[in-house]
Amino acid sequence: MLIRQIELHNFRNYDSLTLSFTDGVNLLYGDNAQGKTNLLEAMFLSATTRPMRGAKEKELIMFGSEEAHIGTKVVNRGFTHKVDIFLRRNKTKAIAIDDIAIRRSAELMGLVHVIAFCPDDLAMMKSGPSERRRFLDMELCQMDPIYCSNLINYNKVLQQRNNLLKQISAEPALRDTVSVWDEQLVRYGTDIIRRRRNFTDELLPIVKAKHSLLSGGSEELLLSYAPNVTEESYAEKLHRGLEHDLFMKATGIGPHRDDLEVTVNERNVRLYGSQGQQRTAALSMKLAEIDLVRGRVGESPVLLLDDVLSELDRNRQIQLLTEINGLQTIITCTGMEEFVQLRSPTDSIYLVQEGTVQKQ
Repeated sequence: MLIRQIELHNFRNYDSLTLSFTDGVNLLYGDNAQGKTNLLEAMFLSATTRPMRGAKEKELIMFGSEEAHIGTKVVNRGFTHKVDIFLRRNKTKAIAIDDIAIRRSAELMGLVHVIAFCPDDLAMMKSGPSERRRFLDMELCQMDPIYCSNLINYNKVLQQRNNLLKQISAEPALRDTVSVWDEQLVRYGTDIIRRRRNFTDELLPIVKAKHSLLSGGSEELLLSYAPNVTEESYAEKLHRGLEHDLFMKATGIGPHRDDLEVTVNERNVRLYGSQGQQRTAALSMKLAEIDLVRGRVGESPVLLLDDVLSELDRNRQIQLLTEINGLQTIITCTGMEEFVQLRSPTDSIYLVQEGTVQKQ
């Protein structure tokens, strides 16, 4: 899988830009706040339909404009496709593949598989469960269309049920309709739980091997899927928890409360790990994604690395740069010094300044 070209109009700080990429390492460098991360965000959005940094879609549109356009040429299994995304300030976004409009965002997932790695990902081990769920969801959605569809439907039903819980205090008769949403939650949620468990089991040996390599064999990392509820008990616990849900006006049972537990030498890395251990664990999980995608999809993903080298020590820098050998990588940094010191080869170099990009 490759990203050949990206075209931007009124996206973030780019009024108009067309940029092509080579198959290997593409380096974007320049001072902070010049637009390097915005380029990665546009590519990430073209692959996943979601902003990379959790921004609202209307925030991606250039100030003073009503619409932004991202046009991306990607290669999947030797065939070139064009992805167009139109962001509109007062409407939902529109997506087209090869000039044919698609109705569901899930239809785009997997056309080009990207793995994004930014400084926030290094803090994944410190954060609450939502960041680790996001890790699971992003990978599964790109590799498993059924999972992606079920997750979208689950979130829609969850929102409807939560809205209903808020209305029941004013209209008690609506309580009889809760079971309709419960049935759908259990149907979609049960499949989500099963696929997350299988994915974690598949990922575990790869992560374990990567972490052993990074730690020089001195540490053992283990992953454990921690579901909020099991498939077998889901329906019963959801029903039993209704009174609590009505009091809280929110659904407290389901895979939207899941976590992914990470231990290093049998100690929870979030609670007891040092900063170095937490970063190594996060890096191990990201590197494991590469091998997992290759095994599942049969092609290598595109790596989007947003200023992560400055967050890593020399050993982890070298390991990361070794792993990207042979992969298309688009990487940002503030200067060339770190690449010169690491003697890391680059195939294309671009200088980013105030919303303009110049190939060096």
